[in-house]
Amino acid sequence: MRLDRFLSETTPLTRSLAKRALKNGEVTLNGEPIKQAATQVDTEHDEVKLNGERLALVGLRYVMMHKPVDVECTARRGLYPRVIDIIDLPKVERLQPVGRLDVDTTGLLLLTDDGQWSHRVTSPRHRCAKVYIAELAEPMEGEAAQQAIGQVAEGILLEGEETPTQPAMLRFITPQQAELTITEGRYHQVKRMFAALGNHVNALHRRSIGDVLLPDDLAPGEWRELTPEEIASF
Repeated sequence: MRLDRFLSETTPLTRSLAKRALKNGEVTLNGEPIKQAATQVDTEHDEVKLNGERLALVGLRYVMMHKPVDVECTARRGLYPRVIDIIDLPKVERLQPVGRLDVDTTGLLLLTDDGQWSHRVTSPRHRCAKVYIAELAEPMEGEAAQQAIGQVAEGILLEGEETPTQPAMLRFITPQQAELTITEGRYHQVKRMFAALGNHVNALHRRSIGDVLLPDDLAPGEWRELTPEEIASF
């Protein structure tokens, strides 16, 4: 790998700033000052230091977060803080949400810089189950609840869509709290499904994705890296 690219991969420096640091004599390779940006680096064996601090490439990361309300899953800065603003990791801007949550939705959010892994989780072909807890505006019980369960199991044609949703599973915890398990990720899908059932979602929380469950001891705004077992489960 070229030395200027290595610097941009391991520090906040852009390629142009990396070249400037090289020209200023701030970079050493195996103890020797190096100024040539095109110098090749053996990323496994060479020792590169910037102002005396050893640099190392950042590997692929897999993170779970308990997303709180009023936090956005976007890359651009907007009205709300971004999820990557909460995570304290090198090159955090490379992490991408694996299926986004709305700004007012809480719960399990996965982030990674491994594009192939992200695709495995989100691809409709893999039918990865996602479990949501919805607080409803209106109670649903008795025959109305049973009809809703049946409609969800068969698939619902959402407004503006040409094909119905994939069969899903609806369970009522209380008349105004429902657990919905879906295997798709359509735009605002859960809220639109309950709208099609004649109800409104007041609050929405994602409990799990596949076999990865949001831990009870992970408070809103907290995050941790996934275990090898959790990564391999997809």
